[in-house]
Amino acid sequence: MTLIKTKYNRRSFLKVSSAASGGLVLGFNWLASCTPTPEQIKQMPEEWFNMNAFLKIGDNGIVTILSPNPEIGQNVKTSMPMLVAEELDVNWKDVMVEQAGLDTKKYERQLAGGSQSIRHGWQSLRMAGATARRMLLEAAAKQWNVPVDELTTSEGVIKHHSGKSAGYGEVASTAATLNIPEEVNLKDPKDFKIIGTPTKNVDGPKLIKGESLFGIDYKREGMLIAMMVHAPAFGMTVKSVDDTEARKMPGIKGIITINTLPDGIEREWSDVNAFTKLVVVIGNSTWEVMNAKKALKIEWEKVTEGENTTDHTKGLTDLLKKPEEGDVRKDGDPDTVFKTAAKVITQTYGAPFLAHNTMEPMNFFADVTADAAELVGPIQTPEYLSKTLSRVLELPEDKISIMMTRMGGGFGRRLYGNFAVEAAVISKTVNAPIKLIYTREDDMTQGTYRPAYQVKYEAALNDQNEMVGFKVRAAGIHAAPLFENRFPAGAVDNYLAENKELNSNISTGAWRAPRSNFIAFAEQSFLDEVAETIGKDPIDFRLELFDRAIANPVGSNNDYDPERYAGVLKLVKEKAKWGTNLPGISRGVSAYYCHNSYVAQIVDIKMDDDLPIIQKVWCAIDCGIVVNPEGAINQVEGGIIDGIGHAMYSAMTFTGGKPDQSNFNKYKLIRHQDAPKAIEVFFVQNGIDPTGLGEPSLPPVAAALANAIYSATGKRIRQQPFIENLG
Repeated sequence: MTLIKTKYNRRSFLKVSSAASGGLVLGFNWLASCTPTPEQIKQMPEEWFNMNAFLKIGDNGIVTILSPNPEIGQNVKTSMPMLVAEELDVNWKDVMVEQAGLDTKKYERQLAGGSQSIRHGWQSLRMAGATARRMLLEAAAKQWNVPVDELTTSEGVIKHHSGKSAGYGEVASTAATLNIPEEVNLKDPKDFKIIGTPTKNVDGPKLIKGESLFGIDYKREGMLIAMMVHAPAFGMTVKSVDDTEARKMPGIKGIITINTLPDGIEREWSDVNAFTKLVVVIGNSTWEVMNAKKALKIEWEKVTEGENTTDHTKGLTDLLKKPEEGDVRKDGDPDTVFKTAAKVITQTYGAPFLAHNTMEPMNFFADVTADAAELVGPIQTPEYLSKTLSRVLELPEDKISIMMTRMGGGFGRRLYGNFAVEAAVISKTVNAPIKLIYTREDDMTQGTYRPAYQVKYEAALNDQNEMVGFKVRAAGIHAAPLFENRFPAGAVDNYLAENKELNSNISTGAWRAPRSNFIAFAEQSFLDEVAETIGKDPIDFRLELFDRAIANPVGSNNDYDPERYAGVLKLVKEKAKWGTNLPGISRGVSAYYCHNSYVAQIVDIKMDDDLPIIQKVWCAIDCGIVVNPEGAINQVEGGIIDGIGHAMYSAMTFTGGKPDQSNFNKYKLIRHQDAPKAIEVFFVQNGIDPTGLGEPSLPPVAAALANAIYSATGKRIRQQPFIENLG
């Protein structure tokens, strides 16, 4: 049991009393949402004690929790309410959660990104449930005139040894008159009943039935449809528009040119967009607008030179050749060690731009008037969107309403809300409610790509065939991929790390597990090459490095725990029976730390016509306490499949600034037959508070696959996509 003060944060708790009902309302941060089932709706209370943005209890004991967190498929709509329900000690079937809109006065970090929702909400959500439970107990003690310590709770019922009992709904109005307790006790993890129990996705039934959940489903009476046209190449913009024929087409209400971020507008970090000047077609239906788009005659003009993929490759390569400057980390004397080394191993790894390609296209509803703006749609960063809208629309933020819908994929793409800003500007310009919809081509050619990267690794060996020096120099478009304080920093006496960036007019942004999605592949592939040169088993080689980091770490800024890191490697080694001869099977291993979690993976493959057929992926994860094992396994499996698919097949390339891929006929995603035949996931049971899970399973799998391919073929894969290097 953990004693925790309830008032450490002014925003953490607000008790609100309603004159009409006197109900119990506890405000708290970091909630998520679930949706009432038909069965629950039938059981809806006759009276909610209070209807507002927080925890409310009905007269029949039903509990509703409002969610400020966007749901992007990471299943927080299930796992976060489980935290509240656990400490409230209510039956899970009596919990409903509704999606809250953006409200920065009541909630903090209304954001879907960084795999941090559970980690940041772990205490505050449980505290909310525990505080409500304590106040309910005090209310019952007051009504029955008994000491509160003589009362217990179970599944929403308060009991006394005398035989008295009451449901939460019976005492909620009394509880609302009490003061918030100064401190409450949180459960010991060994007493959890809901946390750690496999729980079905609360949106599951609606998803299966195809009911309206996503932004693309949203409709409003009188709403028009808008679609945009951006320049065909990066470095170009609109010069003139001939819309004569398009205006004559059925259902077309207007054709306009807009500038979503004019000069002088202060941009948020999320305002990443190379195309701010757009031609927009507005009409009655998607089909009519799409046809009118094709009839437009637009003249484009060049603003900057169009770039080619070969330019990017050469630019990154040249950066890696430059003398060392601006080292981001340097331990020992790597220069001397490399000059006197008995042997130096050098390899370079690279990866292309990647698109996000969410299954649900970008879309947003907007209704903007002179006095207010209402927006509804799928966005990962509503708070930052609100700040940009306030500047662009010249409205105070309290006049801007943003309601989040469930998202059909994001992977970082919906961190950047340009499509919502565009919808708002269009609505304001035409003075009508509109829904903006992107085609697949609109989004795939718009930008905010995962940057292209290159990294050069060097390892110095002494006469005893030991690794005594390590250098890594990394370069990327707009952002370099290296985390200088991560492994093997801290495990090598002489270490040098550098990051370099190449400018481009192609816009880039976060892509699932930013930077880690590439650097894990490069780092873990190179460590296998070093292990082979030294003549050691790749797992044993890594474990020796971790032993060094445990016993005598180099430097003081290492941002990983080597014992936990080694732990997942040992676990996956044991579960997969690494070292066992499996006829026809070739294996590769990888391990990586990101988003505060540790992952190790082993990939088993068979080769068929020069292509790897993935038989199984073994995955060990240390992410602390797992709130919902069912949802957690789903996330891990999805990350593994996503990582394999993009490493194997995907790339965005450019000719004269124009994307060479604009749909799935040229940009390949993983198909069912390409996915692993089996994935087995093992969680470390250590009782540590939860850490990230949505992204950490993706980065290491590419290296594990590449290392397995080498084991099978003798060919090292150092460039993505792998498909171009096989056969």
